[in-house]
Amino acid sequence: MIISNKMNGALNEQIGHEFGASIQYVSIAGHFDCEGLPMLARHFYRQAEEERDHAMRIVKYVVDAGGRLEIPQIPAPRSSFSSAAEAVELSLDWERKVTKQINGLVDIAIKENDHISKNFLEWFVKEQLEEMSSMDTLLRMVQRAGETGLLFVENYLAQQSKGAASIAQGDED
Repeated sequence: MIISNKMNGALNEQIGHEFGASIQYVSIAGHFDCEGLPMLARHFYRQAEEERDHAMRIVKYVVDAGGRLEIPQIPAPRSSFSSAAEAVELSLDWERKVTKQINGLVDIAIKENDHISKNFLEWFVKEQLEEMSSMDTLLRMVQRAGETGLLFVENYLAQQSKGAASIAQGDED
């Protein structure tokens, strides 16, 4: 086994956190879908896929490192929100928690002189900066728009989506 029992346990715990985030984002996406806000829904469905991918990345690492995979129980997500801002704020709070959790994993790797795990976790450290920044921006936009201005947020997300699609097409050329 390449990783210690302590690192193995902490990574298994993180897998649960990542799957938990995925489920929470599905719940938020469903909320926005029911509210007739398809771009916000789409944004959070994508976030859910990303979080699932993060969990699977850690699963693969644990298996490759010869660890024991034990996925913890995932708590039920919150499913009702009084406002769009409340839902997005929950997402930002979740990303802050995940950032602390990733930092804790890096701390374990450093303490244990586990360079392989530290190297693996560097991708997550960079990813969390992007996640927190984009969620903070979205929250500020939703707060400024208020409940009556959410169509402006929808338009912004649609434009971002079109921009990302054209960049991806340009990469394929």
